[in-house]
Amino acid sequence: MATDAPQQDFTDDDLEVGRRKDWAAGIPGVYHALKISQEQMGTVRTLRTLTRLNQKHGFDCSGCAWPDPDHRSPAEFCENGAKAVAEEATLRTLGPDFFEEHDLADLATRSDWWLGQQGRLVHPVVKLAGSTRYEPISWDDAFRMVAEELTSLADPDEAVFYTSGRTSNEAAFVYQLMVRAYGTNNLPDCSNMCHEASGAALGDTIGLGKGTVLLEDLHQSELIIIAGQNPGTNHPRMLSALERAKENGAAIVAVNPLPEAGLQRFKNPQNPIRAVGPGTDLADDFLQIRLGGDMALFQALGALLLEREAADPGSVLDHEFLEEYTDGLEAYREHLADLDWDEVLTATGLERQQIEDLADRLARSRRTIVCWAMGLTQHEHSVAMLTEVVNVILLQGNIGRDGAGLCPVRGHSNVQGDRTMGIWEQMPDDFHDRLDAEFSFASPREHGYDTASAVEALRDGHARFFMGMGGNFVRAAPDTDVTEEALRSCAMTVQISTKLNRSHVVTGETALILPVLVRSERDQQATGPQRITVEDSMSAVHASHGPLPPASPHLLSEVAVVSRLARSIERVAAVADWQAFEDDYSTIRDAVSRVIPGFEDYEEKINDPAGFVLPHAARTREWGDTTIGKAQFTTNVLTYPEVPEGRLLLQTLRSHDQFNTTIYGLDDRYRGIENGRRVVFVHPDDLRERGLRDGQEVDLVSHWEDGERVAEEFRIVSYDTARGCAAAYYPETNVLVPLGQRSRRSGTPASKSVVVELRARA
Repeated sequence: MATDAPQQDFTDDDLEVGRRKDWAAGIPGVYHALKISQEQMGTVRTLRTLTRLNQKHGFDCSGCAWPDPDHRSPAEFCENGAKAVAEEATLRTLGPDFFEEHDLADLATRSDWWLGQQGRLVHPVVKLAGSTRYEPISWDDAFRMVAEELTSLADPDEAVFYTSGRTSNEAAFVYQLMVRAYGTNNLPDCSNMCHEASGAALGDTIGLGKGTVLLEDLHQSELIIIAGQNPGTNHPRMLSALERAKENGAAIVAVNPLPEAGLQRFKNPQNPIRAVGPGTDLADDFLQIRLGGDMALFQALGALLLEREAADPGSVLDHEFLEEYTDGLEAYREHLADLDWDEVLTATGLERQQIEDLADRLARSRRTIVCWAMGLTQHEHSVAMLTEVVNVILLQGNIGRDGAGLCPVRGHSNVQGDRTMGIWEQMPDDFHDRLDAEFSFASPREHGYDTASAVEALRDGHARFFMGMGGNFVRAAPDTDVTEEALRSCAMTVQISTKLNRSHVVTGETALILPVLVRSERDQQATGPQRITVEDSMSAVHASHGPLPPASPHLLSEVAVVSRLARSIERVAAVADWQAFEDDYSTIRDAVSRVIPGFEDYEEKINDPAGFVLPHAARTREWGDTTIGKAQFTTNVLTYPEVPEGRLLLQTLRSHDQFNTTIYGLDDRYRGIENGRRVVFVHPDDLRERGLRDGQEVDLVSHWEDGERVAEEFRIVSYDTARGCAAAYYPETNVLVPLGQRSRRSGTPASKSVVVELRARA
C-alpha cells in the first residue's frame, strides 16, 4: 500500500555532499524507479501502470519528449519517467479537507517538494476575494465564475492563457480555438522559456522550426555532437539510442560546462548483463566549454572545415548540395576569413587543439548529427548561436541524408505538439485563414504576449486575468519576485492542474484550481473511452490510452474543462460544437485534419500503433518557408557573455530528482548531493581566487540596472565545472534572472548566462 503524504517539510540542514558518479542508470536506476513507484502507487498499481508506459497500446509518458523506438522493451521507460508517472498515478489524494487545514499563509511557507508530495487534486476549489483559503466549488459554478470574469474585461487582450507541454494535441487545439474565439492571441507557453530560440533559428534557416532527424538517424550516424544537453537526467532514454549508435561505430562528442555522468558511461537497465557490468563508454571527447561560448566554437568549426576543404578540394564539403540547396555560402566564407582565434579561445575556454580535433572528426564524417537543449537556447545570443550550428551542418550536406541532421531535444512531452496545434502568440496568417474557414469566424491577427511579456503586462496592469493549463507558471517563469507580484495583481487566476504547486499559492484576488485527469487514467466520455495524441521531439504523432480509473469522480479531462468553459462564454459558444468535442475527441481530430497540414486522415493514421511522422520539408531538401526556397547560411558577429572581475557565469539546471519545476526528491545522485537543493557548483580554482571555500554558505547575487536580485543561503560545492562558471538548481535560482535578459530574437529567458557574485554570509 502506498505511504501517506509527508507532513514534515525538509530543510537543507541535513544536506550531504559525496562523490559524483561517472556512470548513469544501472541497478540504482532500477531501484530508485521502483522505490518511488511503490511509495506512491503500491505494488499492484505499479505493475499495472509501468507495463503500459510508452507501449504501443498503452499511454505516453508525461515526462520528456524522447521518441519511442519501433521495437520496444517490456520496460520502455527510464528512472525519471517512472517517477513522473508515479507522481501522477499516486494513491495520495488532496481534497477540500486539506484546504481546511492549510490556509494560503501556511502553504506559502512550504517547499516545492512538500507541496508536490501531498498528492492529486481531486475536487475544484476556489479562493474568494478577501478569503485566505480555498474552499470547494461545483464545476458549474466554477465555469460560471470564470465566464463572468472574462465577459467583464474591457478588452480580450486583458486575459492571458498559458499552456504547458503536458497538454494533449486535442486539448491544445480546443484551447487555442477557445482563446481565439474569445478574441486574443495571448497564448504564452512553456516553449517560450526553452526551445523558442531553436524554432526561430531553424525557421529562419531551413524553413521549419523543428529538428530534421528521426530516431533511426541516431543509430546510423557517424558523429554525434551533444552540446548543452544532459541526457542522463533530462532525457535518459536517449542513452539507449546513443549506446546503439556507439555499437554501430559512431563517435560521440560532449560539449558542456559540466561533466555529466550519462555522457561518460551508461549501464543499460533494460539489459541485465549491461546493468551490472562496466557499462558502455559514450563520449569519445569532452569539450568543457565556457557558458555561452558555443557560438564561437561553431564559427571556429566552420572556419576549419573551409580551411581543410581549401587544402584538399572535394574532401570535406558537399559541393553538389551547397550549389543546389543553399544560399549565402560566399558571404559566410568571407565572414569567417576574419575570425579572431584569440577571441574564440577566450569565449570557449578551450584549447585550440581541442577544436582542431573536433574539426578533424567533422571532416571525416559523412553523417553528422548535432543535438542540443537548454544549454544553447537560454542565452541572449541563442538564435544567432543556433544558426551557426546550422551553418556547420549545411557545409557537409548533413540535412536530408540518413544518419545526419539537426536534433533539438525537447523537454516536456508534448511541447512540440502544442505549438503544432496553434499554441503560439504569433501563428502565421495561413493558420488563421484555415482556422477561420473551418469555424466561420474571424480570429484575431495581432500577435499576443509571450511568457515574459505576459508577466510584464500583468505587472503593469495591462492584463488582469490569468489561466494556466498545466505547468507551474510562477516557478517556471524568470524573475520570481516580479512574476509573483504580477500574478497577485490579477483580478482572477485559474489553474487547470493535477497536483498542488507554487502557482496555487500565489493567487489573484479570486483564484480557482480546476483538477483534471492525467494520461495514465481512463478518459470516459459520452461516446465511450477516448484516446488522445502527442507529438514527440522528432515530429512523430501517436495515440495514448490511460488504463487506470480516475482518482476521483470529480475530475474532468482537459478537453472537457475547455469545452464546458467555452460553452459558458457567449462570444465563444457559437464558434464550434463544443459538446461534440467533449463527447468524442475524434471530432476534434477531424477539424485538425482540415486546419493543420500533415494531419490529413488523422483518425486513420493513429490507428497504426506506431503512429505517423509529420512531414518536414528539409528532410526532402525542399526548405519550407525560407525566403528564396533554399537553406540559408547566416553571418553573425561573434558574441559571448562578458564577466566583470570577481564574478561568475551561472547556469541553472535540474537535479536528478526533478523534472522541470516538479521536485521528486532531494537528491542528485549523479552529482553526489543528498538531502538538499540549495547548492552552487564552482571550480576549486575560482574559489581560491575569490577567497571562498568548499562548504561555505553564500548568497547568489545578480546585479542589474534596477538593483540586485538575491538567492539566499547556498552551500558552495567544489566541482569540476568550467573555469569562470558556476551552476545551481532551478527554480530556486530563477529569482536571479530578470525579465529583461532574454534572447534577442526569440524572447527566451537567458537563464544559462547570468552573471553572479558569490557573497559570503556573515
